[in-house]
Amino acid sequence: MRILYAIQGTGNGHLSRAADVAPALEKHGQVDYFISGAQSDIDFPYPITYRSKGLSFYFGQRGGINYPRTFFKNSARRLYKEIRDFPIEKYDLVVNDFEPISAWAAKVKKKKCVALSHQSALLTDQFPKPEKRDLVGKAILENYAPASRHYGFHFRSHADNIHTPVIRRAVRKAINENKGHFTVYLPAYSDTKIIQVLSQIEGVKWQVFSKHSKSAYDQGEINIEPVDNERFIKSITTSAGVLCGAGFETPSEALFLGKKLLVIPMKDQYEQQCNAAALKSMGVPVLKKLNMDSVDVIRKLVTSPQPEPVAYPDHTQGIVNKLVEKEVEDG
Repeated sequence: MRILYAIQGTGNGHLSRAADVAPALEKHGQVDYFISGAQSDIDFPYPITYRSKGLSFYFGQRGGINYPRTFFKNSARRLYKEIRDFPIEKYDLVVNDFEPISAWAAKVKKKKCVALSHQSALLTDQFPKPEKRDLVGKAILENYAPASRHYGFHFRSHADNIHTPVIRRAVRKAINENKGHFTVYLPAYSDTKIIQVLSQIEGVKWQVFSKHSKSAYDQGEINIEPVDNERFIKSITTSAGVLCGAGFETPSEALFLGKKLLVIPMKDQYEQQCNAAALKSMGVPVLKKLNMDSVDVIRKLVTSPQPEPVAYPDHTQGIVNKLVEKEVEDG
């Protein structure tokens, strides 16, 4: 069987999960990998057959997306040509993790495309949604990477086709301990804003992974360094807690490791608003934005008791087996 695994390359979460899904897929046939998107800081450990700039959203420094940069970095003409020319017909099975070019190529050429993504879970009504309606954000989520069948991941599992998170092997194998520091990953905020707020909380060491700095430096008890996968894993597995955006992979890892957790969803980003609503229902504190009014809430996080780890089983191979068997059975 010839399989295409298409992966969203904006941010780090999709690629982190894909590195564990890939070997499970390879047990079922020859796999070609397609990565589209920008803003990723980690390497993918498998040969990449296709690469594209894709349709990417670029992080700003004030808590949201940099829309002018996003607009100028994406070309409708290029996207149309890539969708038209993508050789989707070569594959017996297309597995898609929120990657738009292969998804639309499959739709245009009437080829089955199977979604295996966190976003697939958000399309259902089984999980909490933000109080503020976002019809545009919902429409983008529904149409960005269309699929003929969906298998999803979420913080909790409520259906046969919704599974708990894939926790990467490097995190599962790491020694989980508490050395007292807090790991911070807020890519939509500037280093200046993060330092301004965290410097108000004395007696705490902060390890901040920055999208906006190319070299490491210290500001009092705040260490700023560029995003590095190995360093991040070491930091989060030895931390007391995590302060991060309301993405999916980093909060999932914090829950799995039993770390204190506080999330700040990106402004006008529907997926993160949905994640924040789900995490809030699980008792995780949520901030609307990072500013000086956040100090008391962050200080409360620091002094809060350590939570129990959430049991997320290692079921990646079983999920992939079920997906492949179902698609083969249905032809």
